Amino acid sequence: MRKTFLAIVALFMTVTVSAQREPNYDESKVPDFELPELLKCENGKVITSTKEWEELRRPELLSMFSHRMYGVTPSQKLDVSYRTVAETMNDLNGKAFSRQVLVTFSNGNLKREMLILLYYPTNVKGKVPVFLTCNYGNESITKNINVLPSPSTRVSVNSEIRRGAMDRRWPLDSIVANGYALATMCYGDIYPDKAGQQAKDSSIMPLFDDYMATRDKPDSWEAIGAWAWGLSRVMDYLETDKRIDSKKVIVMGHSRHGKAALWAGAQDPRFAMVISNESGCGGAALSKRVFGENIDLIHANFPYWFCKNFRQYICNEQKLPFDQHQLIALIAPRPVYVASAAGDLWADPKGEFLSAYYAGPVYELYGKKGLETDKMPELHQPIMNDVGYHIREGVHDVTYFDWRAFMDFANKHFGK
Repeated sequence: MRKTFLAIVALFMTVTVSAQREPNYDESKVPDFELPELLKCENGKVITSTKEWEELRRPELLSMFSHRMYGVTPSQKLDVSYRTVAETMNDLNGKAFSRQVLVTFSNGNLKREMLILLYYPTNVKGKVPVFLTCNYGNESITKNINVLPSPSTRVSVNSEIRRGAMDRRWPLDSIVANGYALATMCYGDIYPDKAGQQAKDSSIMPLFDDYMATRDKPDSWEAIGAWAWGLSRVMDYLETDKRIDSKKVIVMGHSRHGKAALWAGAQDPRFAMVISNESGCGGAALSKRVFGENIDLIHANFPYWFCKNFRQYICNEQKLPFDQHQLIALIAPRPVYVASAAGDLWADPKGEFLSAYYAGPVYELYGKKGLETDKMPELHQPIMNDVGYHIREGVHDVTYFDWRAFMDFANKHFGK
């Protein structure tokens, strides 16, 4: 009898997992769900002020995302040094000054290197605001042979990393012409985008004193946590850069980099603005909708992105005690912008929009404006309140329309 019961349970689990391995693109099949409370603490206390939010609910949510999803970011500070390895005075046909800075992290025994690529506009006097984002290799964003390969890509043959392979996503001329600098680094310099212990051992993580003791714990940080940490380390450098207005650093990311940007922005209040472009599951999209990529699928493909505790919600979204609208709310009161593409159902545009919408009450606590409507805007009609959103035509990518919207959003909030 017990064997029969176990066989039935196993069959049920197999059918459930198989069903979720096929992404749902049908709105009528989105399950009924109830979002976790944004302004109610775990003990039932209702939050009514920014002071209560900052002292009670925000730390509670930040801890929940740390221990159950992205992993706990170490507080230990590593030794770091910066060395300028290349400069070009008249880059982009005279529109920019560029610099490449080698960052070396060390614990006295081991070291890791990260290469930051920066473009500064030449048409602006004084300090300038900056977009900060990850890439697949500094050499991938431009065909310029003077851009050095990122440390982690020097032996790679990945087509995404080849020189200029991603230059369509980087309108460098337009960014600097609009008075913004760009700072970017390869996420692989911090953690290789691969599964397995070898990748983890070659990441930044072994430099931390507690690596061996914590690396297998269920709340140990993984790749997305490491990439977010890397963005904050670039922020450290930007605070030393006399050309940069460090009070106007915009952290932006697309897809997996968008997940890292949101988590970096939630943890690090130094980022003045956070932008997520088609970050989908584990980023801006609501997990409980189980639409497009879901928790099961993302673990099947990228088991090393999240801490092990997150696996308990595979095919079990209804038990998830948090959701991504709460992650976006952690960025308040700083401006946040979420972007989607109509042809990118994998990233669940509606789930991304609703997540941004449901973060609104925290912004309202601060006297800021959320999206103020639960109806998605038409294509190419951005909403630009303190919470912003747009959906454009097209597929999973970063286009000039996206960048134009990001710059318009920044212009509005930075008074440009």
